[in-house]
Amino acid sequence: MLVAADKFKGSLTAAQVAERVTAGLRRAVPDLRVEAVPVADGGDGTVAAAVAAGFERREVRVAGPLGDEVTAAFALRGGTAVVEMAEASGLQRLPAGVLAPLTASTYGSGELLRAALDAGARTIVFGVGGSATTDGGAGMLSALGARFLTADGEPVAPGGGGLAGLASVDLSGLDARLGSVDLVLAGDVDNPLTGPTGASAVYGPQKGASPQEVAVLDAALAHYAKVLEDTVGPRAAAYAASPGAGAAGGLGYGALLIGARFRPGIEVVLDVLGFAAALERADLVITGEGSLDEQTLHGKAPAGVAAAARAAGKEVVAVCGRLALAPEALGRAGIRRAYPLTDAEPDVAKCIAEAGPVLERVAERIGRDFLL
Repeated sequence: MLVAADKFKGSLTAAQVAERVTAGLRRAVPDLRVEAVPVADGGDGTVAAAVAAGFERREVRVAGPLGDEVTAAFALRGGTAVVEMAEASGLQRLPAGVLAPLTASTYGSGELLRAALDAGARTIVFGVGGSATTDGGAGMLSALGARFLTADGEPVAPGGGGLAGLASVDLSGLDARLGSVDLVLAGDVDNPLTGPTGASAVYGPQKGASPQEVAVLDAALAHYAKVLEDTVGPRAAAYAASPGAGAAGGLGYGALLIGARFRPGIEVVLDVLGFAAALERADLVITGEGSLDEQTLHGKAPAGVAAAARAAGKEVVAVCGRLALAPEALGRAGIRRAYPLTDAEPDVAKCIAEAGPVLERVAERIGRDFLL
């Protein structure tokens, strides 16, 4: 039995989901052998999943999205680091009730990458998602040694809004170690940098941007890409149009400029966590996340787990807090059946407040349905 579920956001971490599912299964089959591989899709929770898989947690002080210092973590094992941009530059790093779509910066994400390099990482899995920022990765690049200057030779103001005043870019000071590291951009979106499906238009409103601010940010990112094209040539324009450039407010674009290669986040995370070997040992796989819905089918962790399991000929069931997919959609995703917490506890508020005990009851039912 393999438990490979993502977090139930706001209720349980991926590791806690695995613990509760394991406990529930063993209520039905006391001597059951259960292996757990908590998973994530490259967004928030990716470092926690790596630590649960045996990576060492490293903490560093970096700049938060508004420049205030925060403690952020990355994960390290051997020469591989897992860095999660949301640890430094995520929405959860903003003060309660404060959104800053024009000024939030990815500088701290660049500091996290630098810390991973300092720790000796030769491969860096860079999970992008949950960002508070729309600065095209300019803050990150600045932390790694790039300079973004106004016509007066002063550094541009932080955030995407400041890029409107960009006159020149100097990349000569970029950290030389970037040339010898394998930087893998792990995300679940394929948006380009700008335009109607770009970083600002699609994700800006989630970060508090008004329609007018979305337009300002999109124009600023387009100007940023044009100045970079003047500096480094046509590849800057090609990267701006590439799938994934718009990830995390354009952080994907900045990462592509320094040699990152884009891969679907769940595929990268499964590789790093050793999922394939665990899958070989399993006869049934339990995956899941807080809400199984249409978004799940587009690169989220349960869909990636189910696809890998189906390819290996393994049966998959899912647990979730909320189920918004029809059985036919689940079947197409490779999930035989889903078990929402509301099956065991109809009161949604109780499901959220008491997610752990309710999940144990749900898992016990799975054990009785599939193992007895």
